[in-house]
Amino acid sequence: MIQHDATMTTPVSTQSEASSSYLGKILIAGILAIALGAFFYFDLGQFLSLNALKENRDSLLTFADEHFAFAVGLFIVAYVVVAGLSLPGAVILTLAGGFLFGGILATVFINIGATTGATLAFLTARYLLRDTVEQKFGKWLGPFQEGFAKNAFSYLLTLRLIPLFPFFVVNLVSGLTRVSVGTYIAATAIGIVPGSFVYAYAGRQLGTINSLKEIASPNVIGAFVLLGLLALVPVVYKRFAAKPV
Repeated sequence: MIQHDATMTTPVSTQSEASSSYLGKILIAGILAIALGAFFYFDLGQFLSLNALKENRDSLLTFADEHFAFAVGLFIVAYVVVAGLSLPGAVILTLAGGFLFGGILATVFINIGATTGATLAFLTARYLLRDTVEQKFGKWLGPFQEGFAKNAFSYLLTLRLIPLFPFFVVNLVSGLTRVSVGTYIAATAIGIVPGSFVYAYAGRQLGTINSLKEIASPNVIGAFVLLGLLALVPVVYKRFAAKPV
């Protein structure tokens, strides 16, 4: 009788867990929708523009000098929110960090905020979408998932180093793969360092910047592309080494 009762309660328990998971996904999706809607409805993006940064640079610098620890914490939290919600303005925040804290310190603070926000976005995408995607397209995505998982670090590092791939797209797509959280965090933390430092260092000359295009010159982008391609060298080596001579 005990075994029978346990067997009878299993479907109910499974159904309850599925219902709880479904409600959790709806709740998270709703919170994200409200946050994104509020950002665009109240036009908060106006504060994350180059003109706004240049107009308020004196007051921002004074605030950072007088309340350094608080300014650092506020900066990191702002970066987590922008990266986590995939909001426009990460480049402006990076310039602001360089202007307020210097190239090296700003790169450290940016790395903490961007990596944390990217990881939250990665986990959110995985929780909300991966099961559905695998159920519908698992047969077709199977070989891709296996190949990506074997060289996940190199692939992710390349995607992070080359600025041609939007940050939020990499977060979303990575969440749909089977890459481990640890590998994702490590590749993200390392891969964003060069770009973060370039823009943070440029922030020290904020007064001379009239357009973001002045920073992302063809030479700079070319250097990032080369770094990204170098990250693929281990993958290429494995494939050639695996072939019989």
